[in-house]
Amino acid sequence: MSNVNAVTDASFEADVLQSDKPVIVDFWAEWCGPCRMLSPILDQIAQEHDSVKVVKVDVDENQAIAAKYGITSIPAVYVFKDGEHVATSIGAKPKQIIEKEFAEYL
Repeated sequence: MSNVNAVTDASFEADVLQSDKPVIVDFWAEWCGPCRMLSPILDQIAQEHDSVKVVKVDVDENQAIAAKYGITSIPAVYVFKDGEHVATSIGAKPKQIIEKEFAEYL
């Protein structure tokens, strides 16, 4: 069972920007092979790190929020803290690399 919730254009502000803990946002699409490879890694991170929330934004269904943050390549994984975009990882990467890139937020 996944600990990763879907976020939409309508819920992004409440679920991400107003969160009381850092949020890892996976910008993805169903047709994206690397996105599907990254998904179980982010599920593991969500299960192992209670200090952070992990959510997914389908860029095909939520084009407004993807455009707002300039998503041109997926998977794009952003970290938001206190309503601010503070870190980015582009592309499918091994779990150890993602944890290293985002270590200060986990």
